Amino acid sequence: MDLMRGQGGIQMLLTAEQEAQQIVSTARNVKMTRLRQAKEEAEMEVVNYRSHLEAEYKKTLYETSGSSDSTEKRLEIETEKKIQRLKKAASEASPDVIAMLLKHITTIKT
Repeated sequence: MDLMRGQGGIQMLLTAEQEAQQIVSTARNVKMTRLRQAKEEAEMEVVNYRSHLEAEYKKTLYETSGSSDSTEKRLEIETEKKIQRLKKAASEASPDVIAMLLKHITTIKT
């Protein structure tokens, strides 16, 4: 009878060991699955963050180039105004310059 009980005890220990191995194996599988999932989530966050930074960069680049266009237009307007002022000043001074030139050309020094 002791022999049967001993074999039964050994069988129970073997069964318990197999169950423990299954529990450990299942826990490892769950851990590996979770690690893969965490890695995928981290990679996704990196992709999202990178795209966010790229969008911010493009927005900043667009805004600065946009201000270049507005600066260019402002400078064109200012230049045109200055050209008009110079033309007006030249047309106002033109009769005086012509008179002075004629006076110097027609005056004979003796």
